[in-house]
Amino acid sequence: MSLRLDTGDAGFAKAFDALVDDRRESDAGVSRDVAAIIADVRARGDLALAELTAKFDRFDLDAQGWSIGLQECAAAYAALEPGLREALDLAAARIRAFHASQKPEDKDSIDATGARLGSRWSAVEAAGVYVPGGRAAYPSSVLMNAIPAKVAGVDRLVMVTPTPGGSVNPLVLAAAHIAGVDEIWRVGGAQAVAALAYGTGRIQPVDVITGPGNAWVAEAKRQLYGVVGIDMVAGPSEIVVVADAQNDPALIAADLLSQAEHDPTSQSILFTDDTGFADAVAAAVEAHLPTLATQATARESWATYGAIITVRDLDEAMPLVNRLAAEHLELAVDDPDALFAKVRHAGSVFLGRMTPEAIGDYVAGPNHVLPTGRRARFASGLSVLDFMKRTSFLQLNEGALDAIGPAAVALAGAEGLPAHALSVALRLDR
Repeated sequence: MSLRLDTGDAGFAKAFDALVDDRRESDAGVSRDVAAIIADVRARGDLALAELTAKFDRFDLDAQGWSIGLQECAAAYAALEPGLREALDLAAARIRAFHASQKPEDKDSIDATGARLGSRWSAVEAAGVYVPGGRAAYPSSVLMNAIPAKVAGVDRLVMVTPTPGGSVNPLVLAAAHIAGVDEIWRVGGAQAVAALAYGTGRIQPVDVITGPGNAWVAEAKRQLYGVVGIDMVAGPSEIVVVADAQNDPALIAADLLSQAEHDPTSQSILFTDDTGFADAVAAAVEAHLPTLATQATARESWATYGAIITVRDLDEAMPLVNRLAAEHLELAVDDPDALFAKVRHAGSVFLGRMTPEAIGDYVAGPNHVLPTGRRARFASGLSVLDFMKRTSFLQLNEGALDAIGPAAVALAGAEGLPAHALSVALRLDR
């Protein structure tokens, strides 16, 4: 039975605090295991990768092959049923167009003193994309991670994906072909992240690692941040829906289950200002569940982490929504912009009754790799900028140095750094 809360109840504040503070992510045991795996891969390279892959994926890399050829990806794309191939092509085109609009412009200007100031953007040389291959395989995630990297201008794009028992999803290979992936390695888990970060005999290191994964993959990315860049530490999926009684309960129930079916630790929360509508949505969830192939996962998620919260009016919901800082936020009302103006913390927002979150997972264009676990308070979804870095530059002539140099000498002296001061003062005294 999912949690039911009402802002008018005496114990609401305490119960909502507990909901916000609930952590559905990895524990200390996962952290220790991942640290040991990383150390092993760093020390023994390919040998460690082969042993760990045999242990966790029942796959012999030496006997069955370490990599997947690009020709195999092209063949998988060509073999797709035409309707599915067209759907992937449409998704890729929309994702590519949206992310192309994100590319930043270089800046180069001269200020009033005559100083030239600016910044130049450039792509990282190599990026790694992690693609899950356990509970489910997601070609959409291949597109969402790989296309922004290529739009940014990454030279070498490496995909790692586990192939348990040797199986590989042809849709994932087709998506890799569309996105322009350059290398594919049959490794997964924390060991694959370590291989991308440090390199092994076969796999050369990368500069940035992105992509979803289980708790071990997320923890490996967290521990290796600084050795490489990462997109984010992703936790279980989340959706918050703000809906009034003018919605069809069956539609809102389906929206809630669209995230619950990802994982037993996913979370789906509804805010509504109508108790009868809340009851109707709860009933619709129960009606939908037996129809889903993912019923067991979705039911466990909904029963353990789901919530329906009744508010006096939808304006009252918005501060609570901001505290949750959810990965996905739907505003299923006639005037979503009025509520959207009050949103400060959310990974991605879906406006209106006809914009289900699921459309954003596939074909809308904006990225579906988003901050979870309340990280939308300080983080953004994956973008072209995750594969780029900015280099600032400065050029002074004599007049500009004369104008601003004395202040630098004064500040260097105040900080007790005489060589800094001397470096500027010698030029001022030329």
